[in-house]
Amino acid sequence: MRRILTFFLGSLLLGLSLIISPSTTWAYPFWAQQNYENPREATGKLVCANCHLAKMTTQVEVPQSVGADSVFTANVKIPYKPGTEEIGADGSKVPLQVGAVVMLPDGFKLAPQDRWSEKIKEETQGVYFTQYSEEKDNIILVGPLPGDQNKEIVFPILSPDPATNKDIHFGKYSINVGGNRGRGQVYPTGEKSNNSLFTAQKSGTISLIEPGEDGTTNITIQTKEDEQVIEAIPIGPALVVKEGDQIEAGAPLTNDPNVGGFGQLDTEIVLQSPARVLGLIAFFAGVALTQILLVLKKKQVEKVQAANGI
Repeated sequence: MRRILTFFLGSLLLGLSLIISPSTTWAYPFWAQQNYENPREATGKLVCANCHLAKMTTQVEVPQSVGADSVFTANVKIPYKPGTEEIGADGSKVPLQVGAVVMLPDGFKLAPQDRWSEKIKEETQGVYFTQYSEEKDNIILVGPLPGDQNKEIVFPILSPDPATNKDIHFGKYSINVGGNRGRGQVYPTGEKSNNSLFTAQKSGTISLIEPGEDGTTNITIQTKEDEQVIEAIPIGPALVVKEGDQIEAGAPLTNDPNVGGFGQLDTEIVLQSPARVLGLIAFFAGVALTQILLVLKKKQVEKVQAANGI
């Protein structure tokens, strides 16, 4: 019942946002959460790439190893040129926004705020974290956020304790990270957003360019078969054609207004056992002691040899 109510309220909120005030933010991460039970497909691709077609670099920094029941951070870096602006849903220029998703191993989750250090509180100021769903608290989402102030997003993470969770074991685990800047080029329905390149469906001559409804532009193409094809261009992209131009199918009708992109990568982290750390320390101590004994033995032999005149 609770999930049905949550879905209903989410759908109602989306509908109102579409009717009253379309925003550059409602495409992320609502669509992924409502349409995919798991944001990572069997191929390893994060579903964000289905709408954000352009690729850009994303980086992440995590510790090589962490202890059980400890708080650490994953720093996701989403670099882009400062001051970059993109096309908003209404066609106006808006500051580029960013978002990120971190898929942690089972048992890992967002650290509770009462365990955040002062440094973490300072680094995460103004950042709101959400989990992907009630069942998947190991998948953390952030965004959209103003990009100029959030090119690096810090995720405070709590590691599990195998002593209290028998399903968790010490060892190496994989972490999947995705970082996005800018709006998507395709909606989940398959339709292009206005943040995309528009091309001609058929070859022919552009016979008419006229304004349409809601700021759109209608381009009429007269084909060689004497067929008229109307291309509807939404507000935002700039036309690169004019009346009388001869064009081929697939030729661009507009520029490509997209300045953002999505990137993903995998990294690894080791959930370290205290016993292994103590064992390693004992091994190093044994090696050091052996080296010391060998040196002392060598000195003893040298004294004996000197006494015997050898």
